Amino acid sequence: MSTHGGFEPVFCTIVPPHVLDKLAQDADPSVSGPARRSLERDAFERTRRRLTTVVGAAAVEPHGAAADKPHRTIYDARHTQNLPGHRVRAEGSEPGSDATVNRAYAGLGATFELYLKAFSRHSIDDSGLPLKATVHFDKDYDNAFWNGDQMVFGDGDGEIFLDFTIPVDVIGHELTHGVTQYTANLAYFGQSGALNESLSDVFGSLIKQYTLGQTAADADWLIGAGLLAPRVTGKALRSMKEPGTAYDDDVLGKDPQPADMEHYVHTGRDNGGVHINSGIPNRAFYLVASAIGGYAWEKAGHIWYDVLTGGALEQDAQFSDFATLTVKAARERFGAGAELQAVEKAWEEVGVHTL
Repeated sequence: MSTHGGFEPVFCTIVPPHVLDKLAQDADPSVSGPARRSLERDAFERTRRRLTTVVGAAAVEPHGAAADKPHRTIYDARHTQNLPGHRVRAEGSEPGSDATVNRAYAGLGATFELYLKAFSRHSIDDSGLPLKATVHFDKDYDNAFWNGDQMVFGDGDGEIFLDFTIPVDVIGHELTHGVTQYTANLAYFGQSGALNESLSDVFGSLIKQYTLGQTAADADWLIGAGLLAPRVTGKALRSMKEPGTAYDDDVLGKDPQPADMEHYVHTGRDNGGVHINSGIPNRAFYLVASAIGGYAWEKAGHIWYDVLTGGALEQDAQFSDFATLTVKAARERFGAGAELQAVEKAWEEVGVHTL
């Protein structure tokens, strides 16, 4: 459970609402129709999650001893909105003919493995929580989300977005919202919400890098590469290395992420810009990992993980609070050497002051 006295699940999507808002205004109904329906579905799921939280979610059954193996179940919604849907693959079963099911199963496993092998964390809640995912959700659904209990993947509309199980970092991103839910439980608004999103990008990227055996220098630092359809002028949903450069498309618009505090975006949309301003801490992590070198999960990842799970990160933490804690964590774990200097320099470069 949360280190802050109980967790409050939030509804988190990989595609920001401001992106779907723009697509919903497009003159082409093959673009605007799926985007509009996806926005409506997201609003419904967000409301349902809030009501469930207020009324009181069912108590989570204890899982017994922490497991060293994942417990995955994949469901197929068969293009309906029913969750979880029909069970199509259980833990240990062989791959079937549905590539989407197989990718979801593999992505849940890759996420479990990174957290276990790199951080000795036993599943999302550190107590062996079974991992559930539903694929083929709704028709032409342009998103993937974590609803506080499970993963859900749309197939995309084929015009702008492809199948949401394609990028493993999307799977890792959404499941990391679950890790945050069970640890720091960062409020999903403003800078604390942007930190929530950034942490999911950080660990989503680490999961991709771990799966591919990439060093920080080898990695592309893109979130959602392979998700955009061929007609879209863009590489991914976000770039941690160069925020604001992931896409620049006539239909999708231009990537609005800032790379530093000088260009921080003040907005009431997107929960105070949680998917936009996350570019600032994203770039800070990239700078730290690149300066240290090697495998990013071994040092930079540990510093970030120590802060996320250490109990000192408040739910309403601002960028400067998080940055200050990373400096402390780097010093405690690695001393006053290159790692600490990399952290201090990275936050200075993105314009976030440490206390």
